[in-house]
Amino acid sequence: MSSEQFQAAHDSIYITGRLLLQSLQEIRATREGEGEDTKALQRIENDITKALYALKEQKYQVAVIAPLNAGKNTFFNALMGADILPSEAEASTDYRTDIRHIDSGQVPRFLEYREGNRQPVAIASGDAVEIAQKFLERIHDIQNHHNLDNTIRFEIEHPIEAISTLSSLAGFTLTDLPVEHERESIELPPITDWKQMILEALRISDVILFVFNDRDLETDSVSSFLNKLIDNYRRFLSVNQSKVFFVVNEIEPNVDTDKNIPRLIETWKQKLLFLGFLNPIIYSASSRKGLLAKLIQSSTATSSHTKEFVQVFLGNYIEETEEGEFRVPQPIEIAPKALKDSGVPVIQEIVLQTIIQNSGWNLLNGVLTDLNKAAKAMENSLDTSIRNWEIETESLRKNADSQSLEPLINEPIQTLENEVNHLATEPQKQEAHPGQIVAILKERKAQLNEYMDELTSIRKSLDSWKPVQASS
Repeated sequence: MSSEQFQAAHDSIYITGRLLLQSLQEIRATREGEGEDTKALQRIENDITKALYALKEQKYQVAVIAPLNAGKNTFFNALMGADILPSEAEASTDYRTDIRHIDSGQVPRFLEYREGNRQPVAIASGDAVEIAQKFLERIHDIQNHHNLDNTIRFEIEHPIEAISTLSSLAGFTLTDLPVEHERESIELPPITDWKQMILEALRISDVILFVFNDRDLETDSVSSFLNKLIDNYRRFLSVNQSKVFFVVNEIEPNVDTDKNIPRLIETWKQKLLFLGFLNPIIYSASSRKGLLAKLIQSSTATSSHTKEFVQVFLGNYIEETEEGEFRVPQPIEIAPKALKDSGVPVIQEIVLQTIIQNSGWNLLNGVLTDLNKAAKAMENSLDTSIRNWEIETESLRKNADSQSLEPLINEPIQTLENEVNHLATEPQKQEAHPGQIVAILKERKAQLNEYMDELTSIRKSLDSWKPVQASS
């Protein structure tokens, strides 16, 4: 299922669910007006409401783990399309940092969670520049004062460009999970059961990305880092292979180097196999190029961003004309190609596909099942009500036929008496005839059948996208 198909299915289920809920509320109001017990309908309404809430509030988490100086923060920035997190050279983010997606119209915020406090402290809000500065200052302050405030994690609320067109993934969060040796390197007080905390975060993650710098292929620190991961999380990693991917970061081949990306990827694969990772799936990325290209495309690049892009990456895109002259294109011209060349869009797509084919499909399937169950319950309730009112209609018809046998001379007097009594007791109430109620209920059922047909159509599409279960 593509991200576009997922979005369309998500929208269809939500719209149909809302129509189903509205129809149920109208049916319940009609039956309450006739003095009927509607507790069963209220329970169905609650079930539909819960299903729609689950559809809108589903959380998706992508965990990123990397050794020091792997370019992890730059990778995060590339996915966000905003230059917020500092480079590892400026400061190491030694605490878990959640980057939670918000709509582009909302105000970005930088929040800090502290031990013993349920509510976060708002450190900064506004544009990316302000948040980036405050983030860096706060990291330095914690490091210099040995975490006097007992900070346990950060949260950044900011639009994530990678999912900007997918409202169905509004609950998307990128999570930076630092490993133990990062904290030891700056002598911060240890957090109790750090290993268990990371394992719990990994368990709820839909995708896990390990990021490495291509320069660190042969370093002992990377081997030590990977060995520690395997030792601590061997069983978890073996069971969850389908959602684990590796990113070799900051690869930038050009005419002056002999970097061969396929060969480099194969070398990394052999290293990971040797260390115990089964069938590792590896992607390459030039995160800084991807970030700068996104900033230029969105017209949010500063002059320093554009200057860096020109100095570092533009040389690979100089064109030779038919006349043998060289043409230097404008950054905005080549930004789309540079973004594609960075490898970032490919990684974004594999992340989205992994989420959609697992958690996303399961969510739609569960909500659709709940709505179908509710619709069937509504249908049964309507059928029962229609039968009861049809019996009432038939009883009234027979009663009317028997009354027609009374002496005709009494009819005008009795009719006048009935009208006077009716006006005296309920002058404002206009009761619907049972036959009218039956007609209304049948209209509701016809409408319900349309919604049920739509749910059936969605079910067929969803079943055709059912993910293939990997054989054990």
